[in-house]
Amino acid sequence: MASDGINLTNQFLIAMPGMADDTFSGAVVYLCEHSEKGALGLVINKPIDITLANLFEKVDLSLEGTDLADQPVYFGGPVQTERGFVLHERQGDDEQSFSSTLQVPGGLEMTTSKDVLEAMSHGQGPRRVLVTLGYSGWSAGQLEDEIGRNGWLTVAAEPGIIFDTPVAERYDRALGLLGVDPRMLSQEAGHA
Repeated sequence: MASDGINLTNQFLIAMPGMADDTFSGAVVYLCEHSEKGALGLVINKPIDITLANLFEKVDLSLEGTDLADQPVYFGGPVQTERGFVLHERQGDDEQSFSSTLQVPGGLEMTTSKDVLEAMSHGQGPRRVLVTLGYSGWSAGQLEDEIGRNGWLTVAAEPGIIFDTPVAERYDRALGLLGVDPRMLSQEAGHA
């Protein structure tokens, strides 16, 4: 549990319009972990100009013959941008597990080890994935402070927005989970 009793694990953080930090302007972040020590999440709506096929080539793997090759890689956040993070559906008990997987309570899984990429290159492993370079991190109390200053809205995550929704619609669809029309949000905190 986070220091003030809220736990935002398995939730979306939705950047408010007017977010001063360009890194997170217009971002939707899936929170993989939130505790009194801080928070870790992956931006799910900022594709970069690398496809999964390109990324796999860089680590000497191939995605030929799979429907994943043309999927974009995403900017997951400003921390460890040279490192890959694979957000995927929970593997069943009878499916292989990977050496470095964080199971998000009630949610998805995030794997950082190369074995998940190897499984994907062989047509095994998770079918629905979002691969990022880098992650978003907050130190203890930092995220709570940003939320308190109207930097973010939060809502329970919906995997369909991550895996099935076109990138350009993810921000509005995440807001829609709150019943919010993005045109109704003010750009400035404290002003209607």
